[in-house]
Amino acid sequence: MTIKIGILGYGNIGRGIESALMQNEDMELAAVFTRRDPASVKTVTDVPVVNTEDVAEWKDRIDVMILCGGSATDLPVQTPEYVKMFNVIDSFDTHARIPEHYANVEAAAKESGKLGIISLGWDPGMFSLLRLYSEAILPEGETYTFWGKGISQGHSDAIRRIKGVKNAKQYTIPVDEALDAVRSGSNPQLTTRDKHIRECFVVLEEGADAAAVENEIVTMPNYFAEYNTIVHFIDEEEFLANHSAMPHGGFVLRTGNSGFEKEHGHVIEYSLKLDSNPEFTGSAMVAFARACYRMAKEGQTGCRTAFDIPPAYLSPKSPEELRAGLL
Repeated sequence: MTIKIGILGYGNIGRGIESALMQNEDMELAAVFTRRDPASVKTVTDVPVVNTEDVAEWKDRIDVMILCGGSATDLPVQTPEYVKMFNVIDSFDTHARIPEHYANVEAAAKESGKLGIISLGWDPGMFSLLRLYSEAILPEGETYTFWGKGISQGHSDAIRRIKGVKNAKQYTIPVDEALDAVRSGSNPQLTTRDKHIRECFVVLEEGADAAAVENEIVTMPNYFAEYNTIVHFIDEEEFLANHSAMPHGGFVLRTGNSGFEKEHGHVIEYSLKLDSNPEFTGSAMVAFARACYRMAKEGQTGCRTAFDIPPAYLSPKSPEELRAGLL
């Protein structure tokens, strides 16, 4: 049976999901839902484009709805709302607010009898699993996550929502000295500020107060206040010429020891190097949509995260194929 997918929000991640679905033969895109005028949205695969006001009409025609809104203001409202009608997944990535978001989605999904899987992508999502595996294997040690260098979609979106901002991109940049210290196995104690720089390139609306915008960026809790943040104001021509690509990547490292005297040191390192952050995020969400469909078919309801998903449910391959080819 083909899994019918809906995409709610046709921005960078929505288009990334659309392209990923073209590589998954057991899934198909049924429709795209948008707050814009549907006539103004042209999809690559030429599926129906529907205004979100009419989404309830598709209640029985979508197996999994993938929500592509931003974490700052969209998903905290959208995920609990849409899980009342659909099995949903999202990419909510404000780490400090995930427990709160989970509780809201859990309550709504339990009431509706639907399944919602939240905070998917590569971090949170893949990197979350890598942190869990590493800590379970080396229970005494330190875990470090570095992001970048690359575009953070969530942080860029948060800047674009500031009054007076026309466009913006935010680059997350690991501090090389901190990364080298971790790789050495010395277990350095690093603050959030020690590990990353956040560099912002901002195009202002005409007449906007640059000083006010910069202050709102650097003091934004959960996004910039905890980091050394650099803000550049540039014109639109420079922005389009130099900041149109969407690369990203990162590292998860775990240091620890084994042996009766803890005499042997170990460093686990995972890394990603991504040409397109939204396309890779979309690809991860599509894999988890398959798992969401399977779990919903089993009658599971409520909220889940990447920690709760059997790995085999992500793959289109049968258990026999997985054991023969990947184990």
